[in-house]
Amino acid sequence: MTVVSPVRYPASRFETQAWVDLRDPSEQARLTPAAVRGVARLAEAWGLSVTDVCSLLGEVSPSTWHAWAHRPPKSLGVDRLTRASYLLGIYAALHVLYGDELADQWVRLPNTNALFNGSTPLDVMLRGGIPAMERVRALLDARRGGA
Repeated sequence: MTVVSPVRYPASRFETQAWVDLRDPSEQARLTPAAVRGVARLAEAWGLSVTDVCSLLGEVSPSTWHAWAHRPPKSLGVDRLTRASYLLGIYAALHVLYGDELADQWVRLPNTNALFNGSTPLDVMLRGGIPAMERVRALLDARRGGA
């Protein structure tokens, strides 16, 4: 008897991986150190103040952020990991779209796109939190052909 393998679409660069379960404490612990390091590097590249970083991460206190710079927490939790993911995705998309200098300045430049209405992307994300970060990320992904 011949065994027929199940039909499946060919693998491509668009094939997805399994979703990470951010509710799983072990996944949170695995992702947290890299997220903190990534956000710290992003903050330096974008010239963010400690106040900006703390606000983007969901109103973390400055003393907490400084402590994390030396020793990341065991877990950022779902909300802060989501925020870090959006910010790092925005950073990566900008570096795909633009040269390094413009990519790092872009969040501070006034933008005429309807999403920003003359404000800077940073101001929009500071005011709008996760929903604004998600929309900025979607805009950039669409611009680079990833949406």
